[in-house]
Amino acid sequence: MSDVLKKLRRGFFCGLFGGLLALIFWQNGWLETWERVTWDWRVRLLAKPAATTDAIRLILLDQQSLSWAETQIGEAWPWPRQLYAFIIEFCQRSGVKALGFDVLFTEFSTRGVDDDAALGEAIGQFGAFAGALMLGEGSGNVTTWPNDWPAPRFVLDGLDKWLADVNPSPTWIIGKALLPIPDVAKNANTLSNVQQLPDDDGIYRHMPLFGVFDGKIFPSLGIGTYLAASADTTMHIEPGRLIIGQKRIAIDRNGDVILRYRGAAGTHKAYRAQEILEAEARRLEGTAPTERDAEIARDLRGKYVLFGFSAPGLKDLRSTPLSATAAGVEINATVLDNLLASDFLADFPPWLAVTLLCVAVMMCGILAFFLSDPIENVIIGAVFLAFPVFLAFWAYQRGFWMPLAAQEMATTATILAALVVNYATEGRQRRFLKAAFRQYLSPTIIDQLIQHPERLKLGGERREISIFFSDIQGFTSISERLQPEELTAFLNEYLSAMTDIIHEEGGTIDKYEGDAIIAFWNAPVELPDHAVHVVRAALRCQQKLAEMRPALNAKVGRNVFMRVGVNTGFAVVGNMGSHTRFDYTMLGDSVNLASRLEGVNKEFGTYCMISQFTKEKLPPNAFALRELARVAVVGRREPVTVYEPMFLEEHAAWKDVFETFHEGLSAFYDGHLQEAIEIFDRIKELDPAAVAYLKKCEEFLPSPLPADWRGVWVMTSK
Repeated sequence: MSDVLKKLRRGFFCGLFGGLLALIFWQNGWLETWERVTWDWRVRLLAKPAATTDAIRLILLDQQSLSWAETQIGEAWPWPRQLYAFIIEFCQRSGVKALGFDVLFTEFSTRGVDDDAALGEAIGQFGAFAGALMLGEGSGNVTTWPNDWPAPRFVLDGLDKWLADVNPSPTWIIGKALLPIPDVAKNANTLSNVQQLPDDDGIYRHMPLFGVFDGKIFPSLGIGTYLAASADTTMHIEPGRLIIGQKRIAIDRNGDVILRYRGAAGTHKAYRAQEILEAEARRLEGTAPTERDAEIARDLRGKYVLFGFSAPGLKDLRSTPLSATAAGVEINATVLDNLLASDFLADFPPWLAVTLLCVAVMMCGILAFFLSDPIENVIIGAVFLAFPVFLAFWAYQRGFWMPLAAQEMATTATILAALVVNYATEGRQRRFLKAAFRQYLSPTIIDQLIQHPERLKLGGERREISIFFSDIQGFTSISERLQPEELTAFLNEYLSAMTDIIHEEGGTIDKYEGDAIIAFWNAPVELPDHAVHVVRAALRCQQKLAEMRPALNAKVGRNVFMRVGVNTGFAVVGNMGSHTRFDYTMLGDSVNLASRLEGVNKEFGTYCMISQFTKEKLPPNAFALRELARVAVVGRREPVTVYEPMFLEEHAAWKDVFETFHEGLSAFYDGHLQEAIEIFDRIKELDPAAVAYLKKCEEFLPSPLPADWRGVWVMTSK
């Protein structure tokens, strides 16, 4: 077989492998999480206001408005219905085109029937008002529409046929509803469903525009607000399309639309409820309106206005691709904005997505074998990985959600398959990586890159880890008495023994700094009981050093001891450095604390110390722990309780000493220094920590203790 045919065959099968693998993952929904991430990325980069964005205004009940109402007019939450009536009346006088209220008035006012009646009267007089109800199996309390209430006036032509032909989402056909009070229901022009269900990750990207309850049609609030001002609008639904008047809206197979966000929270211009109520108060008092009052009224004229909550305590905050917290009413504003602009997003045609994927991976696979130069392979990978990204951006601007994760996975799988085949046949990829990076990366890192090329990037993640810092006591004097060759041999023997134990316990070596070992657990590989492993590693290292001590003594002329500090907490771990050289390392306050604790050992004559945060992660009876002190280390305001860990057998052998020490520690914490001295004095020959406390007590005795005494040791050096 000719070389050309071999390359064609290899490229074809690599492309077939990558394409089929991606399609299997895509079909089974296993790429959904990554697809959402790439979608949110596109939204963040491409979202922008439309011409219709300025046709919408928001009135938000924010935290400042809540505080103002309570302090200035004596109205605590929940507000009386009269305040909402004032807001509606202001909007009516301002000439608002339509008003949607994202507020559920499901219970009668505690202020009496007149309060509800005032709200109902204001709603009725406004006219183009969209009120709220909630359709939901879990939240509803009625299963039928009240006979004495006016039936919703909307008719959605083609609904029965559409329901029979497709599989609508659970938010379309709902058996229960949470209804508003009669004063709202009978006076509102439109009742709208304000139930909003996010995607599985809690982010709102899709939304049904209507819900069906008891055979009646209820639009979402954004649509309902539009219909409140367009009473004669006809509506029709068919597979893949919803028609409202002259506006054609693409819907997916579940009957949902894809929202085209205009920007982060605050994109639609908003006013605080406080501003509206202050304006109404001045009107009722007969005071002339301020310039701000007139400005708001002018700005609201002819606009669609939505009222909702943005105060955190009112629990109506949502997550969008652009904002971790946005008022729920802003999502309804996005629906209305998309409707006015007729630019809801649609799913990319699946058949076209599959065709593009197959063509791309076949070309990528074949080119990877015909252009075998390492640099050319890199260029091929970059081009074929970048092409779907640019295509996805183009599709978004044309109104489509084009699947990107499947395209990227197919290309990545094809490239990796080609690399594996090349490695198995000629080893080209391995030689390329080693030749390209051997000058500035360690062989270990190069091997990792060969196995996982996607790691060749900068970046980190916040993760809970357990951190280990150690160094040799008196290493400076040891190094001064040894020849360079002797010192190197000594360090290699010591570091090798300690490193073997750390690796056996699942730890990751961060770095060596002379005699110091810095390591961590639970990254990059997750280790659920990482606190147990780090403490066991520390104790095993001490045991191993004790075994090695006679031999090391013969080489360096003195006994060798190591101090270990351990802490558990959140830190940033990942590849950090420059674009040309980086290490997998860690940083953060938790890392600094572990380093400090290693040095704190010197204060107490101990050789192993863990923080309270590591102790909290240990299961009961995993190790014996004796509390040593409350220490305030450099760089931290709050003191940390520290402990000396040991295996259970060691603790049992010294149980009496440790119990006496604990009695003295309790006296020290309570400020009974003379009593503490007497207790510590009994064990000073056996326990270096007791000697340290004797000195500390004698240091404090001459002067009265401060009023806020807590027995904290303040460290003044690192």
